[in-house]
This record gives sequence, structure tokens and C-alpha cells, in this order.
Amino acid sequence: MNTETTVDPCAETDAIQENLPPCAFVLFGATGDLTRRKIIPALFDLSLQKLLPDPFVIVAFARRDKTDESFRADLKAALQEFAPKLPVDGEEWKAFSAKVYYLRSNLDDAEGYTRLSQRLDEIDKQYAIAGNRLFYLATPPENFDEIIVNLGKAGLNEAGEGGGWSRLIIEKPFGTDLETAKKLNTELREVFGEEQIYRIDHYLGKETVQNILVLRFANQIFEPLWNQKYIDHVQITVAETLGMEGRGNYFEQSGIVRDIVQNHALQVLTLIAMEPPTALEADSIRDEKVKVLKSIRPFAPEDVAAWTVRGQYGAGEMDGKEGKEQAVSYREEEGVDPQSCTETFAAFRFEVENWRWAGVPFYVQAGKRLEKRVTEVQIQFKAIPDVLFRRLDCADVRPNRLTLRIQPDEGASLEIGSKTPGPQMRVQPVTMNFQYGASFDQPIKDAYQRLILDAIRGDASLFARNDEVEAAWGLITPILDAWRDLSCPLFPNYAAGSWGPESAKNLLDGKRAWHQPE
Repeated sequence: MNTETTVDPCAETDAIQENLPPCAFVLFGATGDLTRRKIIPALFDLSLQKLLPDPFVIVAFARRDKTDESFRADLKAALQEFAPKLPVDGEEWKAFSAKVYYLRSNLDDAEGYTRLSQRLDEIDKQYAIAGNRLFYLATPPENFDEIIVNLGKAGLNEAGEGGGWSRLIIEKPFGTDLETAKKLNTELREVFGEEQIYRIDHYLGKETVQNILVLRFANQIFEPLWNQKYIDHVQITVAETLGMEGRGNYFEQSGIVRDIVQNHALQVLTLIAMEPPTALEADSIRDEKVKVLKSIRPFAPEDVAAWTVRGQYGAGEMDGKEGKEQAVSYREEEGVDPQSCTETFAAFRFEVENWRWAGVPFYVQAGKRLEKRVTEVQIQFKAIPDVLFRRLDCADVRPNRLTLRIQPDEGASLEIGSKTPGPQMRVQPVTMNFQYGASFDQPIKDAYQRLILDAIRGDASLFARNDEVEAAWGLITPILDAWRDLSCPLFPNYAAGSWGPESAKNLLDGKRAWHQPE
């Protein structure tokens, strides 16, 4: 369908600098891959859009022996590699990089944090930052504890001399099970207040994830149908074509459930299933998400065998730049145990046991080395009563389906039945499409841009709260425990380039089937 956009009265504020407080952005893990691929490109792009506060100063904290100048040169090289469309040879980069500083220290060195505190006090005075500090933990999770403790010992959990604020962004994985998540939350609360903590999940920063709330609550046509009377089931698919790409050591300890399902997939599920919040504010939204997680039926040991499927990819053919390319099996990837039982695919049937969703299954599947890279939500409505069209020669009267495409080709589509042209009454499905790229004359920005801006604003709506994290782990941990106690399936059980193991079809009854995104 063609979608016309009207003039947005708020659009002018998107193109000019927001009235944001000045900020010192302290980056731990400053020489790591996440910084080079995501964080610095996001910050520089925000600077080009004039969306960062003024002044905005970056202080990198890492152990490698670098100077301000050499670190700035490294960041420029990273932008040329990972964000080549951003201009790094002009005045914009000179102005941005001039406010990037490097402080060398080991993460467990208390004296380094004392020097950091002193440097931030100097920056407060030099740039009139007003004591506002945003700490970003872009490090492996094993470093979280020592950074948090040392920030507290140095008094950096408190505002600076200007009397501003101190906030902490912490990357996933947030724990590896319920026990470790609770431990990390306890360690955080000993140093920071919950209102200072921003647990980041980049999926929540994606435009199309945020649009789930708008589609549901800004369009009256959907909300009356958004319940067990009209919806048959919901499918959530998070499919990746990539294999390990050098992350075998990490993935061996994680698996697809810890890497994707516990965070990304469950976040999407809660947005689909939540009740309308009382306001578009952080705690109102997160309260409703926590209610959904607590409403999902817990998995007893006997449920795990019936309602879950796990898989591991073997060798197969994948689409490449020059046609089909051979992909090795997971057990042949670098850093992977040749006898590994780590899952690269998982599928679940979740039951949200509340008034709205009783009897509506939520099917979730996530996997590596699948046929297509796509993240989609498909809401399938119930079939029409078979009384009106059954005597006619109808080609295909199918249930209506609403598909939300999170990535790539972001947008939504609605499948409806339509009469085919001609003298006879024939019905076949047609699709009405909405695509961001066709409807809005501006590109979709990386999720990190929105999330960093929200942390500077003090808006935690798109960040996970402590009880939300623990509720998600409370659901997933019994499944992982049961898998550990059960014998490992005969891996590999699906070929690279397929849609996963055949056994995943058993989660759906005979009248339902997995939607395979095009």
C-alpha cells in the first residue's frame, strides 16, 4: 500500500541540537571491537547531526599504551573501516576528535580511577561540564565487577564538582543465569542507585522495535483485535546467516539462548504482549513488560522436552557474493569444542497466562547459519468460520497475517483475502506493505545513537530494569538447567543454509507451520 507522510511538527527539532545537558562520556573498553564498530560511529554521526550536547567530551579508559593523538588516529581508522560514509577528513572530525582524551590504566588499578576522577574534575572546569558523567562499560562481562567497585571507591558514582549527575551504561550479557544476574544487580546497587543504571539492549533502540508500541497504541484498528478472541498465535523469528566470525570462544559459553533469546527475543515478546502503559515513561512501560514476563508459564522439567527444540548447524551451502558458498559445521569453527553440545538454534513455545492471551501460543525461534538474515514478528489471526465460502470454488481463503519486519527492509505488511478479477468468485491472499525506506525520506539510524541520547537525557524507557532482567532469567534458567541434565541431541541436526532442525516443526500442531520469511 502507498503510505503518505504528513509534515511532522516535531521534525525541526530532530535536525537541530537538542537542549541536552553537557556531558563527559567515559568509555571503558575503549580499544575494543564494540567501540570501533558501534559506539564511536554512533557518537560521530550524532555529532554530525548536531544532536550531541555542547560541550560533549569523551574520555577513553583502557590499558594499552596510547596517547590522545594516537587514540584519535585509531578512531579515525575505525570510522574509515566500519563507517566509511562518515566524513573524517573535514572540520567536523577535527572538532569532534579534539574533545577525545585517553587515560591509560588497568581496569583493576584503583590509582587509575583516582587519576580519572582528577581528570574529570579538570574537564569540568575546562569545558563547564557541570559534573555530568556518563560511564559506558563496553568491556567483557568479567570486568564489570572490578570497574563498578573501583568507580565507587573513587567516588565517581556521585556527581562531579558541578553538582550534576552520574550514570552507568552496562552492556549485555547481563549475567549468564538467574543467580549471576542477581549477583550483578546486588553489586551494582551497592554502588549505584537503580535510577543511575542503564542496562543496554541494542534491539530496543531499533526504530521498528519502538514502532511496535506506536502501531499498537496509536492505531485504534488494532487494539480491539489484540487478544485471544481474534489472534490464533504469534511467531517471533530472529535468524542470522553468519556463523561464528571469530567468536567461537565466546559462543561456546553462551549459545543462542543466552546470546539472543533471553534478551532480544523476549524484549520483542513483551512489547507485543504488554498492556497499554499509563504513560510513555520509563517505569510505566517497564512495569507492563515485567508483568508479561511474570505471566509466562514457567517450564517444568517435563515441559522442556515438549516445548523446546535445540539445534546445531552442520556443514552446508550459504548464499554468498558469488553464488553458493560452502560453510563449515559449528564444531569445525575456530574456538569450538569438536564435541560441543552448545546450541546454535533454539525454538520455544511460550504461554502467556493472563486474561488477554490465555490459549494463544507465542512461538520463538532463533538461530545461526539459517537461510535468511531476518528478524520478524508474525501475528496470525484466527481463521474465518468455514460457512460462507466453502461451497464456492475459492482458490485460497487464509487467515489474516500481520508481519512486523524489524530487520532488514524494515516495515510491516498485512495479508488479507481479495477477490481475483474475473466472472467467478475466487479469493486469494494479497499483501499491503509499508516500508520505512519508501515512506520516510530519511535513513534509519543505528540503534546505539538513540540509546546513548536517551541515557544523556535520563530517559530509561528503552533500557532494562533489574526486575525485568531477573524475570527473564527466571524463565530461561530452568530451561538451561533441564537441557544440561538431558542427553545432548544428535548434533549437528540441521544444515547451514536451512531453516533449522526438522524437529522444530513439532512445536506447532498440524494446523500451524513456521513462517519462512522471504
